[in-house]
Amino acid sequence: MSDKEPQLLHLVFGGELENPAEARFKNIDELDIVGIYPNYALAEKAWRGKAQQTVDNAHMRYFIVHMHRFLDPDGDGKF
Repeated sequence: MSDKEPQLLHLVFGGELENPAEARFKNIDELDIVGIYPNYALAEKAWRGKAQQTVDNAHMRYFIVHMHRFLDPDGDGKF
């Protein structure tokens, strides 16, 4: 990645939900912060791995957050 390319950072995290139909965590102190990745492809790979590890627990969910959208909501590369 060159210095001129935008950094499209993605956060992968998850935890146990109170109800599988809602994104409300049972205990936010126990969130699993998987990591921050430089692109969606790597984030999806990490997300998929964690999701597959917890497939037997219907209350466990992992998410990908597009951090770059929060850092640069206008998409113009200026903060």
